[in-house]
Amino acid sequence: MTPRSATRPRRESGGTGQDRRGELLGIAAELFATQGYSQTTVRDIADAAGMLSGSLYHHFASKEAMLVEVLRGFMERLLQQSTDIADSGGSPTEVLEGLIRSSFQTIHDHPHEVALYQNETSLFRRQPEFSFVLRTSEKITKIWLGVFEDGSASGEFREGLDSTAVYRFIRDAVWSTVRWYRPRGRLRHDKLADQLIDMVYGGLITPR
Repeated sequence: MTPRSATRPRRESGGTGQDRRGELLGIAAELFATQGYSQTTVRDIADAAGMLSGSLYHHFASKEAMLVEVLRGFMERLLQQSTDIADSGGSPTEVLEGLIRSSFQTIHDHPHEVALYQNETSLFRRQPEFSFVLRTSEKITKIWLGVFEDGSASGEFREGLDSTAVYRFIRDAVWSTVRWYRPRGRLRHDKLADQLIDMVYGGLITPR
């Protein structure tokens, strides 16, 4: 049986310093997302990068260190984007729309990181070196919940809806898109955002 790593074309090896590290992290993120983190070996990453396994350790101490670096940068950017939108001074409706659009943009720009964020939750809970993912996620959740609470208080959003449940409905609708979204598909990320926002604001059923 042919080893899985041998079936993947070898990429050109080149670049030094931060450029090379960034390239290797991109390769690792893709493999972790498409094969699964636990199923991906250092040899898989090295083969895809066109280098020997031992050479990979000149850049990173371990496979775990690579995943930590991928996720730390991703989570920091995600939190910063969410914070900037929430602090923009817009109304709750405008902030909510901004968060939804930003999330779809993130899926488009960073699909592998989003897939890892969605698929490896049990790993994050089990291994303490990934606890920062959960902490940052909680901060992002508070931002979204704050928007719903502000919208309810101002009268922009309907009364009687549970903010946590609404957040989870929208969160799961948005982030699960990474499993089927295709950048060159019929609906690009901005059009998908339009569709979801229309359903959130206008509903699905035609008024009778």
